[in-house]
Parts: sequence; C-alpha cells; structure tokens
Amino acid sequence: MATKSILKNININKKHMGRSFMSALEIAQDKPGKEVIISKSCSVLKKEQIKLLFSKDDEK
Repeated sequence: MATKSILKNININKKHMGRSFMSALEIAQDKPGKEVIISKSCSVLKKEQIKLLFSKDDEK
C-alpha cells in the first residue's frame, strides 16, 4: 500500500457515508493480515551515506 493512501484525509459529510465507513472498518478488523516475507537484504544508512548516495557524480 502506498504511503499517500495511508495518510489521505477523508471528509464525511453525510450520515450514510459515516455508517459505510464504520462498517468497512469493522469488516476489515476481522480479516487477517497478510504475512510478509522480506526477500531482499536491507541496511541502515547514516546521514552522510545518504548525502553521498544522492550527490552528483562530479561531487564524489
């Protein structure tokens, strides 16, 4: 799921929209989450390493 969709603001202007939203949340609560298996390695970068990664080729 994209971050933008997680952080999206919603406006509920009508009572039926609020009821539909609550119903969807209740249904989603009962569904099990998917198991995620990480297939690629990852590492933590320090601030300096990130700057170096995004710097222009002539600045390296």
